[in-house]
Amino acid sequence: MRKLAIGVALSGALALTGLTAPLASAATTSPDLVFSDVTVNLGKGIVVGTTATVEVPVTYTLTRPSDLVIDYKTTFAGVLLYRGKLSDMANGLDPDSAPACATMATTDTTVTEACTETITVDPQDSLYAAADATTWTAGGFYSHIEQDSDDSDGHISFGSGYDIWGNLGTLQIKRAAKLTADATPEPVVKGKTLTVKGKLTRANWSTGTYTGYQDQSVKLQFRPAGSTTYTTVKTVTSGTGGALSTTVKATKSGYFRYQFAGTATTGAKTSTGDYVKVNAG
Repeated sequence: MRKLAIGVALSGALALTGLTAPLASAATTSPDLVFSDVTVNLGKGIVVGTTATVEVPVTYTLTRPSDLVIDYKTTFAGVLLYRGKLSDMANGLDPDSAPACATMATTDTTVTEACTETITVDPQDSLYAAADATTWTAGGFYSHIEQDSDDSDGHISFGSGYDIWGNLGTLQIKRAAKLTADATPEPVVKGKTLTVKGKLTRANWSTGTYTGYQDQSVKLQFRPAGSTTYTTVKTVTSGTGGALSTTVKATKSGYFRYQFAGTATTGAKTSTGDYVKVNAG
């Protein structure tokens, strides 16, 4: 499980989503924080491949006691993402740096701020298995440290506490897909048969490669030369290794492509159009 980047600032002693100490070790007095209006990735699912990192924007409103100082040196707050139960997270993702917050309103006892942060999803560091392609939950967190590193008196100390408020919204993290299309022969005589092959693969976070995605419905689409609109010709089911193959009659010059709508665990993908020139018979 990935440690919180903020946890690194705590000399490695505190990593909220990876913390192994029981809840009983948390601070006995929790701060009165309220996280609301949490929006992750503009409300869209997060699609992740095998190498490229994905920057995920997060916005939220934070209401805190006016006398509570959050300095991101010894006190920290923000929004994280987790998979599994709040008390037993299977995986977690956190902001890489302190959020940017602007005061919206104040009272005698509270401050309300509009905050933005970025969570970077690195598939080589953050995602490990197909089980990570599922529904994740947003949660708000607060943590603090108390440290005395001066050993001149023969004594040092380190204490930490944390609070996490879960169930602030859900989102999907999906495996990225790749899709190809290749129509042959090129060129072709009008009325003759064209074979359109392709391949549907998706990210395998365990191996860092793309592997075939079998038994999936994929649309074969055609756009005539000079047009900007694709229309569906037929639906094809991916075979072993994600292979796609079907035949059509050549009627006019244009572009063939495959389109995959995606699933609950895998993002949508459209192949590049393959141009075929059709000659008169």
